[in-house]
Amino acid sequence: MSGGMDTVFLFDVDNTLLDNDRVQADLGEHLTSTYGTAMRDRFWVIFEELRAELGYADYLGTIERYRLEAMHHPKMLRLANWLVEYPFHERLYPNAIEVVKAVQRVGAAAILSDGDAVFQPRKVETSGLWPVFGDNVLIYIHKELELADVETHFPARHYVLIDDKLRILDAVKRAWGDRVTTVFPRQGHYAADAKTLAEFPPPDITVEHIGDLLDHDLAALANR
Repeated sequence: MSGGMDTVFLFDVDNTLLDNDRVQADLGEHLTSTYGTAMRDRFWVIFEELRAELGYADYLGTIERYRLEAMHHPKMLRLANWLVEYPFHERLYPNAIEVVKAVQRVGAAAILSDGDAVFQPRKVETSGLWPVFGDNVLIYIHKELELADVETHFPARHYVLIDDKLRILDAVKRAWGDRVTTVFPRQGHYAADAKTLAEFPPPDITVEHIGDLLDHDLAALANR
């Protein structure tokens, strides 16, 4: 984006626009029915180990690491196909795209997500989000550490960050201060975790569902 914008709305993806908890539940059911509970349980152990190492969810990396343990399990090779062919467009939250289109009438909109360089872009593409955002898509490893780069791509007077993780909202608020309005949709397992809710200060705005933003004065958010 060239030039400066007045306001840029930055949207997280997982459990903000898209029900990623449902995706994980579907994956767990697929692992159980196709490969059995032992492989399912081992998959999630490796998944969490990799998340701790890398700082983001790496589904394809988990498959690759499990493959080293199950080299002679030919059925496992089809798991990556199941993931990349998953119908992510069916897991968008109600009115998620309508919210994006609504904020685009009062400011610019961009995706600001964490993830790997293959599966996360695939998720954004096949969910139908990429074209809605007009190619305004940023995916980092730790997005809260990349705010200078965000400003390079999307220079603006003010930002509105919509994210289901209070940790991210708090980190960005501490970095940008009054230049950002933080919006917390209480969706997904992070938003329901009592320890997390007690650990971080409240955001500027809380909604129960992403679609509830359609009832807010978005122009007022843009002009804060």
